[in-house]
Amino acid sequence: MYHVAYTCATLNSTAFREQATYHAILAAVSSSPACTIRTSLVYRSLLPAFYVGTSRSFHTTPRNDALPFLPVLAGILKTSSAMEVARTVVRVTFTLIPFILIKNHKLRRGLAIAEASGYGDSDRKSFMLRKIRYGTILFHLLLFTPVVLFWLTILASVERTPLTGRWRLILLSPEEEEEISLQLAGPGWYKAVGDILAKDGSRNIVAPTDWRVQWVRDTLQRLEGAIPSLQHEQDLGSRWLECGPDDIPFPPPADHPLRPRPRASEYIRRLAEVSCSRTPHRSPHVIPGPPYSLIVVDKPESSNAFSYGFGPDGGGGVVVFSGFLNDVLSKGGASQTDEMDFSQTMSPAQSEPTSWWSAIFGGIFPLSAAVSAAPPHPIPTEAQTSELAILLAHELAHLILSHHLETLSSTSVVWPGVVSIVTDVVRAILFPVTMMFGPFLNDAVASVGKTASWDLQEMAEFCTSQSQEIEADVVSARLLAHAGFDPRHALQFWEQRGDTEETAECTPTTAKTNASGVQMRWSGSAHPLNEVRVAKLREEFERWEKERAKARERLNLS
Repeated sequence: MYHVAYTCATLNSTAFREQATYHAILAAVSSSPACTIRTSLVYRSLLPAFYVGTSRSFHTTPRNDALPFLPVLAGILKTSSAMEVARTVVRVTFTLIPFILIKNHKLRRGLAIAEASGYGDSDRKSFMLRKIRYGTILFHLLLFTPVVLFWLTILASVERTPLTGRWRLILLSPEEEEEISLQLAGPGWYKAVGDILAKDGSRNIVAPTDWRVQWVRDTLQRLEGAIPSLQHEQDLGSRWLECGPDDIPFPPPADHPLRPRPRASEYIRRLAEVSCSRTPHRSPHVIPGPPYSLIVVDKPESSNAFSYGFGPDGGGGVVVFSGFLNDVLSKGGASQTDEMDFSQTMSPAQSEPTSWWSAIFGGIFPLSAAVSAAPPHPIPTEAQTSELAILLAHELAHLILSHHLETLSSTSVVWPGVVSIVTDVVRAILFPVTMMFGPFLNDAVASVGKTASWDLQEMAEFCTSQSQEIEADVVSARLLAHAGFDPRHALQFWEQRGDTEETAECTPTTAKTNASGVQMRWSGSAHPLNEVRVAKLREEFERWEKERAKARERLNLS
């Protein structure tokens, strides 16, 4: 310590000269055999304040130096394999616990017999008591280790949903999220959606040169241009306060603005900055997603749309069925909507694949048939474009909030892992009973666990989907306002759309599966989903007005 402090002090010539004097005094004090004063105390009392401060800052560890290990620990626990590790620990625990209990029972029984008979020395009894105590400690350690590991995994994966602040659980590491986005980037999204549509039997894709695709794409790009505003609502000033009763309502700044999801490189960079005692800053990369991919499916009987995917470079996108476009255009206001078939609006020259998208996926998605002479297409009105924007904004909200990752984590990692752990615990508790009746009863318990796992997974998916649909409506209202659309039109739009197979926001096959309403009865909900969504959306608009009134009142008082 003295040599290190000496090196630090040589940076100052005065401190260097003083140090020689202090070492000389220290040597004199320590050489006296009658001296009872501790050398270290004398040394510290003789050092000047500058020298003590320099030595302390060099040798002591700041209290926050251990903080960089917290992100590392959280990164280790925030992964899909952490749930499998917890399950393995549970199995090992319940394998060893019976042996510990049996051994402690034998030791207690032997100790009771020895005390009752009066035989046995005190050393033997002390040894047995010590063994029982160690066994009890090991029992509690094995019992609480999987519990602590499970809840640490859950806490490491809990996060706030942007814009709404809802707590959610995404048990996927940044590396796993990046792997998903890389698989869906570019042509990967079209292949994944092609597999989904192939299972549903919807393989007729409207050509990218069709005017309906151009209409949908223009509206989608208008909404995409408003996404950056969700990141900087605090910087928009008092625009939301200046809205009058006849103006388009503007949302107040969100308490949880839209932020990019952290990547693996982000965690490494922040760890390095904290380790070097620097203030960590967010990386400048933008929200992964825009421009989003788009497919229009030629299926007149389906009046819906759905979103799928996650990540940049087209890793997320929207699928719109032509039945919805036909319904919007048939409401009137556009020219020639009654005299023409909306599915046949391309000329022979337009029907040939001319883009890279058509060249790659022309064999996967056969384009809808073209007619020999294409009639002039109707020109959508602003009201019709607004209806299209409401549905597209809802689907974009799912992509902006990374609902695909949440659903994937909930249905593929969290709930299967939880049910598996509970099943293993129940089987371990019932093992003494099932052992007496042979392996068939044990297999029956395992079969019941698998069935319950499937039912609970469907239940969790339904509940997650309900909360996500309501959340997407709320966020889509913000997106519509920033894009220049009137978000109040969404109330009438969703009131007119019922919960039917034709209007469900998923593939028609999935809509038929969910049409039975078993999950809704299990969840105890007696109201249709569209009624709940309209009520929540109306509450959101009322909250906007209340926030605006409070802000104006504070402004007037100031």
